[in-house]
Formats: sequence, structure tokens, C-alpha cells
Amino acid sequence: MDIIRYLLQIIQDLNYQKRWLLTFICRYIPLKQWAHDDSRSPKYQKFKTDKLPEIIPIIHKDWKHLRREYQRSHNGRELKPIRHKGKCDIPADTRCPCCGAPAEYLYRNNGSKGQYLCKVCGTTFASDKRFHKNYQYKCPFCGRALVPVKTRKVFTVWKCVNPKCSFYLNRLKKIKPDEEDEKYEYKLHYLYREFTVDLFKMKLDNDSNRIATFRFKKYDANIMGLCLTLHVNLQLSLRKTSQALQDLYGFRVSHQQVANYCKLAAMCVRPFVDHYDYKPGKTWTADETYIKVRGVKTFVWFIMDAVSRSIIGYRASSNRSVGPCVLAMRMAFNHIKNIIPKGFRFIADGYSAYPLAAQQFLEHFGNKMKFKITQVLGLTNDDAVTTKFRPYKQLIERLNRTYKASYRHTNGFDNLEGANYDLSLWVAYYNFLRPHKHANFKSLNQVPQIEKAGTMPGKWQVMMYLGQQQMLKMQSQTEA
Repeated sequence: MDIIRYLLQIIQDLNYQKRWLLTFICRYIPLKQWAHDDSRSPKYQKFKTDKLPEIIPIIHKDWKHLRREYQRSHNGRELKPIRHKGKCDIPADTRCPCCGAPAEYLYRNNGSKGQYLCKVCGTTFASDKRFHKNYQYKCPFCGRALVPVKTRKVFTVWKCVNPKCSFYLNRLKKIKPDEEDEKYEYKLHYLYREFTVDLFKMKLDNDSNRIATFRFKKYDANIMGLCLTLHVNLQLSLRKTSQALQDLYGFRVSHQQVANYCKLAAMCVRPFVDHYDYKPGKTWTADETYIKVRGVKTFVWFIMDAVSRSIIGYRASSNRSVGPCVLAMRMAFNHIKNIIPKGFRFIADGYSAYPLAAQQFLEHFGNKMKFKITQVLGLTNDDAVTTKFRPYKQLIERLNRTYKASYRHTNGFDNLEGANYDLSLWVAYYNFLRPHKHANFKSLNQVPQIEKAGTMPGKWQVMMYLGQQQMLKMQSQTEA
């Protein structure tokens, strides 16, 4: 009995060790399902965008007119209805969605699978959904019509399902024999994203139509300038700003009033910052970082001119999709009047949103906005492109750290609107008020009116005045 008890104890110990080893393997050792994860694979797969599809307009025709044309071209012979061998099981109310031909001119093209063929116009259809649009997407490699396979919140994924497509066959040849069972982990078919939201008609200036008035019940604009100096420049929290005003100057201003001052100042400053003529160079760099809004990750997009170091595009968004990236790039490209200069270079990391955004610019504006994304991949210089452009990537990474250092005192934001207001104030401070070593400890963009103010609260007041003037100018242009 002692031997049996001893053996049972050994079995339990071995079972415990086995469970511990399985837990260790699952947590720290890459398994088979991670083989195609780019972040873990030693062969980092660079994201590439495919060619734009061919957009074919769908012309709706009149079947009666086509019948007359047929009769004219065939020496008066009429186009007769179809004589079915058996009883016609096509519903009487079925019509061709392209020309409107009735059921007596329709074939069952693939038996009982639901596809029809129109004798009048030669259109094959299963439903009339594709004719609700005025155009059709076709694969640029094989010419077959694309099929919608996925529908997301802001875009629809179209796919070429032709098994003889040259794009599919070339991708299939690159699959190694030992990876044949896992080939579905790779992108083999041609894909295209159709955005259901027009990102180029969305307003970048949400506050451009608002009238900001300065009606102070107790204090004046100088106190507002002091609040901005303490909160933005010196990176004090709202409550510490309120305490500093009371301890240093004897002004009793609540932290909520400080927040109201900052929101009002952001509304006034934003038009001036966004529409200032930065005269950017030909090399831009972009990156995204994250902040917290009610404990949830919110992403901040920055686009910087690598020569002047000015922030020419920025955006705070609740997601990391292509849409916010396009909006930030729109803000940046407004400074060059939507014409790409020669030798232009846009540098970013390996995130797929940037090449997709560049594709959207090409689709919307044509060749005048055609540019490529130079992607700096990973943390090590494994190729010549990454080695050459690594310093530009480090510039934008340093900008991210600078912003997050100023953001840290807030402990996050209450809503996305507040995050955008705070971001606008910080960009205004970074571009026009903050001394930079790169500019001999002067501001990046020296405006004579701001420099004449002397004190920092006065500079904030002048900047708000310039923003109001820009707002009035924009409103007059809209009315005109």
C-alpha cells in the first residue's frame, strides 16, 4: 500500500509539471498560428497597395430602343421572345435591371442557381443590386468584375474571385511547398477598398462657423492669457493652474473656468494655426501615437515638415483607421494647394493606413496628387531605405514623446472633443511660441504681431486675435 501511495504521488507531480510546461509554452513560445504574424516573423512583410481597379460606368438602356436597333440592323427582322422547351418558370414580374426587358426575353443562364441572361442586351444578372450604382469595378489584371465580400463601417471590400487571374496565379507561385496547407493565411486575390464615406467632403474646421465672443464677467483677457501660459506652456493641470493663479496673483479662478478659457482659446487659435502659410519643404514625416480618453486608447496623428520642424497636419481620433489618416493628410496638403512638388517624399512607418490614404488621394485628385510612401520598417536598419531615412523617423518619434510629456499631467481626457481642443492649443504653442534648439532657441514660425507682444500672456492674446481675423475672413469667403 505504501508503494501504491508513492506511485500515485509521483503521477500527480508529473501531471502538475506537465500543466506548468503547457502554460509556459502557450505564453512564451511561438506556436504554429503565429507563423504569419508580421510582428513575430523574422521576415517582415512590407505592406503594399494594389493597383486601382478599372471603373466602368453602367449605362442603363431601353429594351424597346434596342429592339428597334436590332430590327434596323437585321433587314427588318424582329427580335422575337424566347421559346422555352418546357414551361417557363421565370417569374412574370422579373425584368432585366439593365434595359428593362420583360421575362419572355430572359434565359436561365445557369440552370436553377438563379442567374439570368437577357436576350436583348446580353446582360447576366442574379439580382439588380449592382445596377443601383452608376459604375462597376473590374480587376486591372484580368478584367473580371469585382465582387463585394465584406462590409465594414466606412468601407466595402471588393475581391476578384477569378481563379485564372494573373494576380492570383503569380501570388500562388510564391507559396512554398511546405506552406501549401497554410496558403490561405496569405493575401492571394486582388482586393480593393471602396470607402462609403467621402473623406474629402468632410469639414476639417468644425468650429469655423462658430462665433467666439469674449465676455468676461469678472476678469479680463490678460487672466485668460495667464491661464494658457500656466496650463499649456508650463504644463500645469487645471487644478494646479487655478491654485497658481490664486497663490501668485490673488485671482480666484476655478479649474472649470480654466477649462472653459482653454476651450474658447482653442476655438479662436485653431483657424490661424491651420491656415497659416508654413511654406513646407519637399520632405514630410508622419506618425501616430495614443492617448487615453476615459481610459480608452485614442490616437493622435502628426504630420511634420522635416526641414522647418513645423506641425502641418494633426488629428485626434477614436480609431486607427484610414479615415483619420486621410483627414490629417488633407490638412497638411492644403498648405501646398493640392499639387505635389517634384522630389516630394512622404516618410512614415510600416503601418498600412498611410499607403491606403495615398491611394485615396490618387483616386480622388488624379496624377497631380500621386506620391509614394517611404516606409521605415521596424527598429533596426535591415535595408538601405530604412537606413537612409531612419533620422526622419526619429524626428517624428521625438515629437510624439514631447507631446506625451505635456499630456501626462492631464491624466487623460473626458471626451474626444476636449482632446482635440487640447491638441490644437499644444500645436499652436509648439509652432509659434515654444523656443526650439533647431531655430536658435526661437520659435519655429516668427510672426511679427506675436513677437511684438513681449510677454507670453500677451502673445496668446495676439494669437487669438489673429485667429478671429482668419475666422471672419473664412466666413466672408463662404458668403461670397
